[in-house]
Order: sequence, then structure tokens, then C-alpha cells
Amino acid sequence: MKRNAVSLTMAAAMLTGMLGSAPAFAADLSNLPDKVGEGTITATPEMYADTDLSDSYTVNMYLIGDTPNDWDMVEEKINEYLEPFNTQLDVTFMSWSDYKTMYTLVLAGGEQVDLIFTAPWCYMYTEAAKGSFYDLSEDFINTYMPLAAKYQAKESWDETTLAGKTIAVPSNVAQPQGKIVAVRQDLMEKYDMTELKNWDDYKQYMLTIAEKETPESGIYALAASGDNNELWDVYRQQTNTMLALDSNYMDFIYEYKEGELPSADDIKFVYEYEPFKEYAHDMKEMADAGCWSRSALTNTVTDDDAFGALQGASIAWNASVFTYMKQAEKSEGVECMAYDLTTDNLVNAEAYSNNDMAITAGSENPERAAMVLDLLKFDTTLNRLIILGVEGVHYSIDDAGNYTKLDKTGDYAPNCISAAWAVKNGDLTEAGTPERELAITDAWKERVVSNPTITFVFDDANIKPYEDAVISVLNDYVPMLELGLVDDVDATIDEMNQKCYDAGLQNVMDEFTSQYNTWLETR
Repeated sequence: MKRNAVSLTMAAAMLTGMLGSAPAFAADLSNLPDKVGEGTITATPEMYADTDLSDSYTVNMYLIGDTPNDWDMVEEKINEYLEPFNTQLDVTFMSWSDYKTMYTLVLAGGEQVDLIFTAPWCYMYTEAAKGSFYDLSEDFINTYMPLAAKYQAKESWDETTLAGKTIAVPSNVAQPQGKIVAVRQDLMEKYDMTELKNWDDYKQYMLTIAEKETPESGIYALAASGDNNELWDVYRQQTNTMLALDSNYMDFIYEYKEGELPSADDIKFVYEYEPFKEYAHDMKEMADAGCWSRSALTNTVTDDDAFGALQGASIAWNASVFTYMKQAEKSEGVECMAYDLTTDNLVNAEAYSNNDMAITAGSENPERAAMVLDLLKFDTTLNRLIILGVEGVHYSIDDAGNYTKLDKTGDYAPNCISAAWAVKNGDLTEAGTPERELAITDAWKERVVSNPTITFVFDDANIKPYEDAVISVLNDYVPMLELGLVDDVDATIDEMNQKCYDAGLQNVMDEFTSQYNTWLETR
């Protein structure tokens, strides 16, 4: 899930202003390019004059996701580059199947952790409330992260600032995040369909696959797993809505109006929003027709992997669907196509804070951790290593900064690790991007809109027990509703909402409204 719960305080606004002013760098960076992408950025130990590099130190970094086959090769190259800095990097991967149980334990346990991937959808707010992350003050950033002070988008810091404390370094690019569906085009043609123009077309495709293809081949219309949250995002895009709060199913939503900030009264609990009810009815119709397995709630194979393995006939997500389309097309006779079902609607820009790296509060050497993060994020050589792998092995790159995948790319694909998502700067583009992908992503650029509430970060400290209780209710109900695995949609939604209020939803909403109105007064 791509989540971006948001809120801002006066102190956060002051921090942005301070970081936006000319900082007193600890080193002379005048010989470096003015912007990322305008030339090679090469860092030197002298740039970190205030960091004590006299003793060797190993920075322990924890990431979520599975370990790429060639990670050892990449890590070895990174550590060779770090030798002049008297520093090593050691990375631990918390796999997709384990990170939900490991993440909190790693931060609370006795492990030495210096850097950790985080995000609004990956425990950033819950761990920040516990004090798990180091406070990145203005002085700390200017002193120990000179490249971030120079190159990080000034407006991005607001998104990782909570109650006046900046608790993580966000990514350095806010890119379009339109939601699309990918389908088996060969199956479309098999059943006399040519293209999908809207949600109704997609729904008809799904029902057709369930009726005619699944009994024949066993291929589900969508090999759903856990929930259908990405499909909800596709559906929601029809409504020109944005999220003022996005936190573990507890979403507060509003309809976007150009040039306007929503009032607190405009923001609704998403499950009291009529389009969600309509979506849930469509999900039940498709579930009853057999569009996915009745055991979808407990499926362990993701819908994306199942699509790539020809077990599903569609998936929903952002431009990442093209990766799984290519996997599916390795099988003879398989053709895939991606469709934007909402070509007349706005496209959200991904939040800077959608992927972040944090220094832990328990780091034994936060200054050294800051230096390594600074280097991985902005030193051209290290940034390409972490994002693309080893040049000449996993990729080649031209003078314009366009990279091409090589034969070994499968062992370290571009952006295959979570750290790559957090240190991206938007300066790397794949050469020869297929026309079918460009047709969609280029069209997004004309419709992309930034969420005007993106810098509002809800501080849940005062109502955490109520919030946890509400989320517990939602965890029990939302996946079932998104998968249509209920007897009565309306009755189930009513029951869920009532249990949410019984658990303290009104307390959460009152606190949200209070903080939001305070923030609104500063705009």
C-alpha cells in the first residue's frame, strides 16, 4: 500500500523556512553541480569535516523486502567506495513475509540499528510516536548532511516533520502516481474485447474471465491476496478525491476542488463515503461471480506475482504493473496491456514522504549514519549503485543519464530494494521505455495535481488507544468488504462503522478536526 498520512505544525513551517535559507555548510561545495542531474556529484571526506572519521565504523541499515540475488556484489562495491570515509555499510533485509512482525521488534530490541527504511505505510508515525527516530534538526542536517542541505527539495521536509521534529529524510522527487489496471490482452481478444475505456469495461472483462476462462484454465480474473486496496485506488480515482489521512485503512477523504483547501467539514471517514459503498457492491458482484478465490483473504502469493506467473488475468497498481506485464509475456502467446480507466480525472502526485530513510534514536553514531545516507542519496556513484546495481553488469548508462538493463538485471533490477525508493532523485530514466508505458505516463503529466493537504501531519499521541481500537475493527472488516466476501454489503458497512464509533472513532475525528483547523489557520 502506498500511504501518506499527513499534518503540519507551526514549528514544521518554521523549519522549512530555515532550511530554505542559505545554510552555513561545513564544507565548500561550490565545485559541485547546482542541481542533481546537471553533472556528476562526487563527495569527499573533507565535506564531512565535522564528522569524526578517525575510527572505523559499520553503519547497520535495515530495509524491507527480499534480498536481491546480487546484493553481496553491490554491497561490496559500496564498501569499496566508502573506504576513504573509514566506514562500512552492513544491510539486513526484512523480507516481505517477515517485516510486519520484525520491524517493531528490531527497533525495540537489542539490535544495533543506525538507518532504517520507513514510510507512512511502514510504521513511520507509530514508531515516531515511540521516539524511535533521531531528530534531524536544522543544525544537524547542515553540519552532518551537507549534500542534503544543498540538494534536498526544501518543501519535502514538511512531510517528515511531526510536532516540530524532522524524523526522516524523504525521497527527493514527487512523481505522478496514477492508478491503472493491467490485463491479459490475449484473453481480451479471445473473448472479442479490444480495449478498456472505463471502470464498467474493466468490470465486464472481469466477469467474462470468471464465467468463461476460469472454468477452462483455472486463471482467476484477479488472483487477489489479502485485500483489493489497489483496485479501490483505481476506482477512487474516478471521484477526483484525495486523502487527508491515510493510516492502516483509517482513511479520511475529500473531493478535490482546484485552488481550494478543504474545510474540516469537507473531509469524511472513507467508509461513510458513498463511492466506497458502491465499490464494495461491485466487489461483491465480482466475488460472487468467481473473479477471485474465496480464500483470497489468506492467500500468501501477491496478486502481482500471480499475474506474472499467469495465475491471474489482471492487476491494479501504478506504473509498476509494467514490470509484471513483462514477466507474464515471457510465456509464448501471452500479450498484456495496461489501461488508464480514468483519463478524464486528476492524477495524484506521490508524496515525497511516501518512501523515507530514518536514523534511529538508538544509533551509536548518528553522525556517521547521516554521512552514509547523505552519500547514498546524492553522491552520483553510490546513488546509482544502490538504485541500479553495478554498471556494466546490471545496467549501462548514456551521457544523458538514461540507463539500459543488461543480461544480469534480473539479479539486481532497478529500484529493487526499498532504500532505492527513499534515495531517488528523479534524475534516472530508462532508455527505450516501451511506447505503451509512455502513452500512459506522459498523459499523466498533464493531469497531475499535488495533494493540498500533503503537509498536514496528524499527531495521534493524544488519541492513540482510540486509533488503535478503530484500526483493529477496520482490519477485521475492510479486507472482507474489498474482496466482496460478505453476505450483505450495506449491513456489514453499517456494522463496521458502528463498531468504529464504539471503539472511539469520534474521539479520533475530533482530535483530527482540531489539529486540522489549527493547521488551516496557518495556510
